[in-house]
Amino acid sequence: MNGPNESEVACCIMAPCSILESIVVKFVNDLSSLVVDDSEELVSNVISVKCSQADTLIISPVTVAIPFIPHYRGMYRDIMVKVTNSDFQSCYLTPVSLEGHQGNHKETFAEVKTCQLGIFSVVSCLKQETITIPRKGGPRKISMDPRISFFYPPSTFSTRVTMHLKVQPIEPSTISLLKTKHDAYHSIVSTSPLVHLQHPSSQPFNKPVTVILPCPPNQEKKMEGDVMDHMRATSASAHRVTTMHPFRAMSASPRKHRQNLNESLKLLGYKNKEEGWAVMDDISVRNTQNGLVLFELDEPLDRFMVIRLSSSVENTHLSQFIWKLEEAIYNTMVKVVLYRKREDPYQIIVLLAPSKELNLELQSLREDGYSGPPEPSQQFKMREGEQVYFRFSGNIFASADGESFGKTFKLTFHVQRKPKLVLHIKEVDEFGNYSSPHYKGTALFYRVSKEMIAKNLEQPLQLDDYQDQDLLCKLALTLPKKERMIKRPQSTKRISTDLSEALWDNLLYWLSQELSEDNASYLALSLPLHRSTLQLIKLKCPDNLSAQIYELLCFWKRNLPRSADKLQLLSRYLCKTGRNDLAEDLQFKWENKVFMRRIH
Repeated sequence: MNGPNESEVACCIMAPCSILESIVVKFVNDLSSLVVDDSEELVSNVISVKCSQADTLIISPVTVAIPFIPHYRGMYRDIMVKVTNSDFQSCYLTPVSLEGHQGNHKETFAEVKTCQLGIFSVVSCLKQETITIPRKGGPRKISMDPRISFFYPPSTFSTRVTMHLKVQPIEPSTISLLKTKHDAYHSIVSTSPLVHLQHPSSQPFNKPVTVILPCPPNQEKKMEGDVMDHMRATSASAHRVTTMHPFRAMSASPRKHRQNLNESLKLLGYKNKEEGWAVMDDISVRNTQNGLVLFELDEPLDRFMVIRLSSSVENTHLSQFIWKLEEAIYNTMVKVVLYRKREDPYQIIVLLAPSKELNLELQSLREDGYSGPPEPSQQFKMREGEQVYFRFSGNIFASADGESFGKTFKLTFHVQRKPKLVLHIKEVDEFGNYSSPHYKGTALFYRVSKEMIAKNLEQPLQLDDYQDQDLLCKLALTLPKKERMIKRPQSTKRISTDLSEALWDNLLYWLSQELSEDNASYLALSLPLHRSTLQLIKLKCPDNLSAQIYELLCFWKRNLPRSADKLQLLSRYLCKTGRNDLAEDLQFKWENKVFMRRIH
């Protein structure tokens, strides 16, 4: 199919011929915001698979294989195929295969068998583990992370119970970012993973359930303790006076105990929407060994987490912390990149790149022939499936097809799919920005939330709809002006009788051939030119150093007053760059009116 990339495979379908003839497949990536949840990551195109005959009944399962590209997965995440109906109600199918090819197509495919057609997508989501607890109870370890375990005493439940569990890991960098923004969270050392537990509401706990979670210890105190232990061991070996100091051998244990006096562990639990998150002060959380903590639950919780504190923190701050942490988990720091094609400054590419992967994305763009300016924008937060609408203002507008200019464009953010858009730009008014050597414009970027997208599903968003939304950033861009050939009648053509201009042009061309790249860099720093002028010259002649030097010298000469001694100034600049020989040759050629033959 003709998808986002030419001749892209949408999916591979195996079904009886009678059904296969009536199946219609098409890309519906515009609906991606509505089919993916905050905790999920889209890793494929969104495709619609329907029967052209509405009354066709699918009895035997249809095999659908969808290509996907997961950049990373991890032990807590799984690949699932999501099927969404016309009412945007979804179900999840576990792939029967994740093969690397389908027929002649060498890609990674998620293959499922289903009797239900609709909107298909492949998502990376939190892995769900199902545990069954018999009436006799017993220990249960989680396969995705064996450090997490539960112990159910006998008769915890009156009947056999099935529970579903998900584990959301917490990145230390996320905690560090929250601590940087909020001083109240400074005492938070680390957290356990966030555990989601789906439990039948009709089955309360008859006995307390023991839970063991990993919660990293305070590394700073651990290092301090190791240093102090080493110092005490050294001191003890140097001064062995056991009769005078019988308590010295026992000093390590009290010191270590005193270091941990201020440390505490808090359990935070989420019961339901009405009660929300709460600090479970009545539940004691204890350290066990190797960074594991243990506590007992008297009642089931939908979500829970343990927080390690270096000093006491008010419960209100802890409740606020867990809300902000959940929000931060589902947000990604993103930057907008707007680069132009080196060979064609009228072609640009716009993409949304996660900040932590920015360098890799910029390197890939440079390999494809794109470069700045402008520089990437400041970073901002985005959720999976949110959209960025952008438009151009000033004397520059853009088009996706090279014909219809002045439209508004959008990118839907998916952290693993790296949304990008190639556009053609041109000037609005060719006589505008008359005092500048280039046309000037600005790209304005707005964020549109998933709630706004769902509300405007039938009617596309207009400029006034998102004008009041958060303006994410502005990126300034320029276009070099093309030299216009003005045809004049022979009687109006200006004929210069002064050969000095022609000689100067010839000498500047000669210098451009003689100067090396290092000489040119020093010369550019010496000449009184703006940085924007240097960037414009590089854009005009991206791959020709001699042409860049020639344009640089011509621009410098044009902006000098008529009374300026150009020869003396240029000779001085050449001497500054260490090319006294060229300064002398320039003086000789000027005085003797030596014209050099230009080779093109």
